[in-house]
Amino acid sequence: MWKFKTSGIPDEYFERTENVPITKEEVRVIQISKARLKPGQIVYDIGCGSGSISVEAALQVESSGKVLAVDYDENAIELTKKNMKKFGLSNISMIYGNAKEKILELEEADTIFIGGTGGDTKEIVELSENKLKSGGRIVIGIILIETLYSVLQILDKLQFESVDITQVTISKSRKTSTGTMMLARNPVTIISATKI
Repeated sequence: MWKFKTSGIPDEYFERTENVPITKEEVRVIQISKARLKPGQIVYDIGCGSGSISVEAALQVESSGKVLAVDYDENAIELTKKNMKKFGLSNISMIYGNAKEKILELEEADTIFIGGTGGDTKEIVELSENKLKSGGRIVIGIILIETLYSVLQILDKLQFESVDITQVTISKSRKTSTGTMMLARNPVTIISATKI
């Protein structure tokens, strides 16, 4: 379905529902680039939502790698399954449950994406540090200022290196009866770092 090596699958290609979030296309592109994925890697997508990060990561790590998509919302797991099938992927495993419990059961990862966590981002980052291989990357999408502050503190405490903070504000065009206008989306802060 997506015949390109580059990330940036348009949002409208994904199956979506009103109550399950999606990481928007342009933000997703930046998150995938910050992860520095390679074929054969093992990736977690914590708080997978619609599975858009899972799909993009699965394409990057190819059939020799795998993505472990975790969410506590059954609707998100079902939607990720639909998107996995839609894009013809077999290297994504869905894991239903609380990420703070499920991470402990997973194999070591090369890269961990952390998204919608229901307010547990700091604790999930702490748990992820133990599951991330040396030299592995962590990429965290944040909307709340309080979460940003707590994540920066824990990354410093855990001595991650090459910490990068990028805030993204995207505007998308929309046709009106008299022309085209730009509509702003909420800013997203992306933190990426490497485990020593």
